[in-house]
Amino acid sequence: MLADGAHTVGELAEPFDISLAAVSKHVKVLERAGLVRREIQWRTHVCSLAPDPLGEAHRWLDRYSRFWTGRLDALEALLRAEDDDDQQQQEGEEE
Repeated sequence: MLADGAHTVGELAEPFDISLAAVSKHVKVLERAGLVRREIQWRTHVCSLAPDPLGEAHRWLDRYSRFWTGRLDALEALLRAEDDDDQQQQEGEEE
């Protein structure tokens, strides 16, 4: 929701069946984590995404994604080669 722009805490709470106080607590946790910024405009709390920490998390996940993709591709190739060897061995025994 915040990816589309800033929203009040009330707007964030609207689609969920939880209290405004519960949403406010969730927002505070995200704010402490540096993922959300909250600006108080009179009595209204307006929240927006803080993109920098999310970018750092994305880069970290991307690095590990590439690592694991390469490892899983190597594992797949190994398993396919073993299946091919087993299949050839079975065909040789049948002859």
